[in-house]
Amino acid sequence: MNSEQLFKPFSLKSLNIKNRIVMAPMTRSFSPNGVPTADVASYYSRRAAGQVGLILSEGTVIDRPSSSNDANVPHFHGEKALEGWKKVIDDVHAEGGSMGPQIWHMGVMYNHHSGWTLAVPFEGPSEYNNPNLANGRAMTEADIADTILAFGRAAADAKRLGFDCVEIHGAHGYLIDQFFWEATNNRTDQYGGKTIAERSRFAIEVIKEVRKQVGEDFTIIMRLSQWKPADYDFKLTKTPEEMASWLVPMAEAGVDIFHCSQRRFWEPEFEGSDLNFAGWAKKLTGKATITVGSVGLNGEFLAAFAGESSQPSSLDELIRRFERGDFDLVAVGRPILADPNWVKKIHDNKTEELVGFSKEALGALL
Repeated sequence: MNSEQLFKPFSLKSLNIKNRIVMAPMTRSFSPNGVPTADVASYYSRRAAGQVGLILSEGTVIDRPSSSNDANVPHFHGEKALEGWKKVIDDVHAEGGSMGPQIWHMGVMYNHHSGWTLAVPFEGPSEYNNPNLANGRAMTEADIADTILAFGRAAADAKRLGFDCVEIHGAHGYLIDQFFWEATNNRTDQYGGKTIAERSRFAIEVIKEVRKQVGEDFTIIMRLSQWKPADYDFKLTKTPEEMASWLVPMAEAGVDIFHCSQRRFWEPEFEGSDLNFAGWAKKLTGKATITVGSVGLNGEFLAAFAGESSQPSSLDELIRRFERGDFDLVAVGRPILADPNWVKKIHDNKTEELVGFSKEALGALL
């Protein structure tokens, strides 16, 4: 395995990183009352010391009353939470790393297994999280306008605190993705519509507000997925033409990098080509892309959460696609969650020292 190509620097606007490996955002729920602790800062700084090129934080929620269903998911608003994030980024920079927060609104959600509940209902484009779960209320246009501004404020705070970029979470069935999906967006106003292009209006307005708040030189990443937690085989767009109608307007609104989430990065997105989601996004928009999905392990994340362990796997196919130019960056989740030195080991070709992943790794900030 020749991983040399993955260790070339990458620069785009405010983002200047030492290699092409990204720590994927992974929810950890170790921030009591939404405030990241010193342990959270140490968790991220260990990855910076381990030579991760770009760290993307766990999802961190914006300033809306029902943006989260978990009391221990971090906030990206409020004095105490932002002080916690300031320590995180300062510690990451001290280790020579780069980092962006993933700013997030969960939308309509299941109630948390702990029994913790909000004082207000969940909110989304409709009351639905998926076709079989109605557990919230439809947002008014005033709610939508305030949410757009809250995304912008969070992005502005990220820049003010010294982060290197910001990622908007538009994937995995959360709020922005709920607007994309016709099963959860049945609106008849300007934020609804029969096509994915029409249902993208909310996302585009979020992107434009974020760009307005951070300026032209700050890097904006947009995380997207075709699949849904309620339907893992679902595709929001069925053809390259439909995908272009979805992605190109977001690129024009201000996205610099598309972070393209798949369950398995090697799977083709459409018939007739072996390009994956990130490959198609780059081809259609001309923007840089991040690929992600079961990189470096022989089992996928769904199986891991069900209790199955995964073992290290070859990166040869990933490197082949990278060298072909399909994508610019590679996001790695579970291997880096389990081992802060995974990137160093790949760089030094110490594959015999790589560790696998088990569900127990989720229970601590290793």
